[in-house]
Amino acid sequence: MSDIVLGVGASHSTLMNTDWDKVDHLEDAHRFRDGLERARDRLLAAAPDTVVVIGSNHFRGFFLDMMPAFTIGVGEVLGAGEAGTPAGPLPADTELARHLTASLVDGGFDPAFSLRLTVDHGITHGLQHLVPGIDVPIVPIVINMFAPPLPSLRRCHDLGAALGRAIAADGAGKRVAVVASGGLSHRLPWPKWFETLSDDDRFLVEAWLNGRGSWGDYEVRRRQIIRAAKADVNPSFDAAFLKLVEHGDLGPVLDRTAADIDAEAGNGAQEIRSWIAMLAALGPGARGETLAYAAVPQWLTGMGVAVVEPAATEEPTATMENA
Repeated sequence: MSDIVLGVGASHSTLMNTDWDKVDHLEDAHRFRDGLERARDRLLAAAPDTVVVIGSNHFRGFFLDMMPAFTIGVGEVLGAGEAGTPAGPLPADTELARHLTASLVDGGFDPAFSLRLTVDHGITHGLQHLVPGIDVPIVPIVINMFAPPLPSLRRCHDLGAALGRAIAADGAGKRVAVVASGGLSHRLPWPKWFETLSDDDRFLVEAWLNGRGSWGDYEVRRRQIIRAAKADVNPSFDAAFLKLVEHGDLGPVLDRTAADIDAEAGNGAQEIRSWIAMLAALGPGARGETLAYAAVPQWLTGMGVAVVEPAATEEPTATMENA
């Protein structure tokens, strides 16, 4: 039996890597970075043997020629390396990855799997800042959060619960941490792939369709489009969501639609799916602690970081036979 020893939820932004000099004077930026460091310390103290990382894809490893709802890396894992994030081979726990994939199939899910999975900052940003040196093997799980139709929030919760059961059924006796990367509220200047209204929209959809093997050719203009975007952050949404994480109960959001989330918190807030799956994996009784929150318009994002502790295991009650 393997055990989940800690959950972590953390927002990501490549602008934190490339544009730090533009926010170094801001208390909010330092508050979030300090929170990441505290989460890193908690993660290191938990001493996981493996880190399951649940995150998104920003069209550098997945493209519109094939877009699964859920994908597990069961072989090589490669970092795309955009914007100062980790590039090249990452250590992978292929045994646990294969076990999780088979268990999910047995449990009624149909995840895609990859023997050579390229992941971008939707996975690697969290690793970069939470697992220094990335010397712990990982199992990457990528959820489609940007190419509609998206898996529902409730389906992502059910996926997380199934992952928790599969980890508990693993016979390797590992200590497993689950990291959720993404969110919170933000709006990216990205069109729906079937609704292009401007030259920038058409350029992006072309990059998303034809970028396999050549995504870097589109990167300069992509970054220009991102940097030109107007920030759209909803701290009230973020505060309410983090409060649910603290209470370990995401029930109030699970039946909200993708359109609901987009309207209130932006298309980037669809990444709360990773947090939902992470919290569900930790199971009933898990409780969260918000370590930092900051609305950072320079990063276009409401930046939150929280740790989630699993429910304490009760010690067996002493009886006359075992006293």
